[in-house]
Amino acid sequence: MALLITQKCINCDMCDPECPNEAIIMGAEIYEIDPDKCTECKGHYDKPTCQSVCPITNCIITDPDNIETDEALFEKFVTLQGLA
Repeated sequence: MALLITQKCINCDMCDPECPNEAIIMGAEIYEIDPDKCTECKGHYDKPTCQSVCPITNCIITDPDNIETDEALFEKFVTLQGLA
């Protein structure tokens, strides 16, 4: 499952540099996560770094429109890293 940045986002710039997949970009009003690049940090870290550094509680949540298994997220990691 990819993650989603909610409207609670204050554009603090904490999450963007922490994303190992460069999945976080500035949208029209707030930061957004590209679900095609988000692996929830599988293959990189034990938990999503964007959630770890975000100062706003429940600002970065599971995207209900992009539910993926851990296996699918790891497979996406392998593809994005060019390991496949």
